[in-house]
Amino acid sequence: MLSFSPVPALREGAHLRLIAPASPFPKEDFERGVARLRERYRVSFDPSIFARDAYLAGDDARRAAELRRALTEDGIDAVVAARGGYGATRLLDAVRVEDVRPRLLVGFSDLTALHALFARAGLRSLHASMVAALGRGTDAALEAWRAAVEGAVPPAMVDLVSIAPGRAEGPLIGGNLAVLHALVGTPYAPPLDGAILFLEEIGEAPYRVDRMLTTLRQAGWLARVAGIAVGQLTRCAPGPDGREISHVIADRLGDLGIPVVAGVPSGHEEENAPLPLGAPVHLDADRATLGFREGVAVAQR
Repeated sequence: MLSFSPVPALREGAHLRLIAPASPFPKEDFERGVARLRERYRVSFDPSIFARDAYLAGDDARRAAELRRALTEDGIDAVVAARGGYGATRLLDAVRVEDVRPRLLVGFSDLTALHALFARAGLRSLHASMVAALGRGTDAALEAWRAAVEGAVPPAMVDLVSIAPGRAEGPLIGGNLAVLHALVGTPYAPPLDGAILFLEEIGEAPYRVDRMLTTLRQAGWLARVAGIAVGQLTRCAPGPDGREISHVIADRLGDLGIPVVAGVPSGHEEENAPLPLGAPVHLDADRATLGFREGVAVAQR
């Protein structure tokens, strides 16, 4: 079975390096998020983080240099993304697995590409809200975020939706479906053998989700995993044909012979429960639960 090493847990005063590897972000939300993080941690970022190049937060050279520094410079405890959007996959050619040091990576959505990088480096990472979202989020969401980065084991997720029966254990791997779909056939795909695959999505019509899941099937990805946990499918409303996203999930994932659940409260909703990618989990589709054995990080002595 695949195994991924926990990274050092954060503590009060830890150094968070903020990056923008994907799209630009609302400055007001970002500044509120920074203020909230500075209540407990030391926060730094390059002034160029506010750069804009159409739908990107600056050109590839800027974003790649920022990412490499965040991954390799001494004295950094965590790398936290400002926002997702699009652009992280464009940086994968510029970053080597050898550049990744054991430090916490936090983000989701387009940051799935960097979670895959950490998985290829054998390290855990945290699928969780980014700085701009923390700036407009609730106090409860911030507390859950802090607990996760400081090494807490997440509570079990119950009352999920069972799609296909069975039980499985394995490391939790995955993230945004569209980004994972974009990694098919590239050398940047995450390791999957025996994993519990997590999938979430936003703004994709059911037929497009069908297409992406079909690609994962045909590429052999879904034959390699031990189970699947589907998260939030935000704004994936049916088109004129009326086909619901729930039908697509059942049709494309229900006949694989592995346990599958849906309803994991992580993704692009107000509640975005932190998920320790790479940590061992227990998926019980018979009871519709997802249990966590460890967190993303361990405290350092």
